[in-house]
Amino acid sequence: MRDQMKEYQAVEAAAMKFVKSVAEGNSKYAKELFIDEAVLFGYLDGTLEHGSIEQFYHNVDTVPGGDNFQARVDVLLVEETLAVVRVLEEGWGGRIDFTDVLLLLKMNGEWKCVAKAYNQNSDTIQK
Repeated sequence: MRDQMKEYQAVEAAAMKFVKSVAEGNSKYAKELFIDEAVLFGYLDGTLEHGSIEQFYHNVDTVPGGDNFQARVDVLLVEETLAVVRVLEEGWGGRIDFTDVLLLLKMNGEWKCVAKAYNQNSDTIQK
């Protein structure tokens, strides 16, 4: 069942922690969003990244979004305890465009991310 508009707004606010971390090159905001056991899957410059969300934190902390970084959050689905968010990123680190999919669960009344999967746009891959 589709949830109330206030839940969509709460999910969007949670996902903005992800965007803020990427934009500023500081994982502290994302660490408020992701649970410790969260997983990461995607290809960065053609190499598969998978496993702990710690790899995402490392990437964010070592490469800031940059002056031309832009992002958009689309809340695709909100059920009672489940949400799916798409984040479009352009210009991360001055060169990479991503599409991220975040899977969130409502845990103890708070929206938390349990998984992040992403696609790097093929025209931004460096070999």
